[in-house]
Amino acid sequence: MKKILCVLLAVMMLALLASACSGDSDNSGGATPTPPAGGGSTPDDVTPQAGTAKYTSDGKRIITIGTWYDEYYVSKHTSIFDNPRLSNPEIAQIELDNMRAIEEKYNIVLDYVNLTWEGIQESITTSIFAGAPDCDVYRVDLQFGIPAVLSNLAVSLEDMGLEGTDIFGPQEVLKYLNVNQPQNYLFAGSIVNSIPNYPLAFNMNLIREANLENPQDLWDRGEWTWDKWREYLSALTKDTTGDGAIDVYGWSGYWTNLLENLLFSNGTTVASGPNETLSSTASIEVLDLIYTIYNVERTARPWDQSNWEINNNLYADGRSGFWIGADWIFQEQGGADLPFEIGVVPWPVGPHGGKDTNYHGKTGGNWFFVPRGVDDPRLVYDVMFDWQNWYDYDRSLAEDLEWSQNQYMTERNFDYAFMMSKNTGFDIWNNLGLGDNFSMVPIMDGEKTAAQYAEETRQLVQDALNNYFG
Repeated sequence: MKKILCVLLAVMMLALLASACSGDSDNSGGATPTPPAGGGSTPDDVTPQAGTAKYTSDGKRIITIGTWYDEYYVSKHTSIFDNPRLSNPEIAQIELDNMRAIEEKYNIVLDYVNLTWEGIQESITTSIFAGAPDCDVYRVDLQFGIPAVLSNLAVSLEDMGLEGTDIFGPQEVLKYLNVNQPQNYLFAGSIVNSIPNYPLAFNMNLIREANLENPQDLWDRGEWTWDKWREYLSALTKDTTGDGAIDVYGWSGYWTNLLENLLFSNGTTVASGPNETLSSTASIEVLDLIYTIYNVERTARPWDQSNWEINNNLYADGRSGFWIGADWIFQEQGGADLPFEIGVVPWPVGPHGGKDTNYHGKTGGNWFFVPRGVDDPRLVYDVMFDWQNWYDYDRSLAEDLEWSQNQYMTERNFDYAFMMSKNTGFDIWNNLGLGDNFSMVPIMDGEKTAAQYAEETRQLVQDALNNYFG
């Protein structure tokens, strides 16, 4: 009992440390949903039966998704316009029709309950431990999803008899995430936008004005390296007005994304297992590169700690050669109707990396798991499979929906972004509750060298990993 309480306490502490979330919802236009106060509700005509399952009065199994934002479309929705974030009526109608087919196929009612960001974590750490989960399936952020798996609160995909099915094969509909465990528990939709993708975006007009070759061509030939990128940053950084002040920088962007992508580009991580790798040679090379472009070569826009957004939206004014090319950044930070051509390219390959072996971004987004204690977990999974497969294996429908409205998504850009989205790595440094104790600001400001920072911070990361993995 003491061991159980210790695990519960650890998970709850991790939940309390979670301070931010990102969500994706069908037809949301890529925006992060704001956690509303209410949401889906369980039908009133519920007849409890043996076990944890609930049924309507006419015998239909009620399958409830636990989440922290509204889901579309489920059984209670009668029109595509029930979704206030509707962006593609044609796709929305396909999704709603698919929902009706699922109801008939399985004789079920699919519902969701908006537990709020704090509430879903409380539900996981209390109801599942009590043996009576509030929901049949949870949609989780990895901040609290991974601790739930490590605390043995989920049913494994293998125990549901899924070996040999799509998820362990071509993954046309669902994919799984392994968290250094013998079995797998977390699953999510396989369509491209189910994982946040952060390609390296660049201003093609500035590239041409500087008589530089398209970075995409360099990537294709295996010549897009850290050294080459530094050359480009130097060539693009300039004073265009003659007043002695730099007004166009080679790089501007969030240090969080810069760190993660450079780590993967050099074949390393900070925290991808029980032992920290911040102090590894490859990771220190990453920190040193960040120090160099900010303090030695001064090709990166100085970091503004008082205004996070301004650190990334310089590109919209045509004053940044390279920046973070995430879909949501283009939508929310000045990326519409820009007077220049945008390109995206994988991150340059570091000295310890490899073009064919590098990961291209961190596994993230929202994932499902079926909690222990749920009746007939395979039925729950099958319903979720069909719900996610609204496009009936025609992934072009899903891909067109996700990308067609983005200015930068030319065919070539899409090819790079899609490749990157299918080759993601695992690093949980920002899921450890480190907060302001872990930041690249001291390196970007020149207060600490890469080696100094790694030596001073490695134990902080290790202590957090010890607590995380228990």
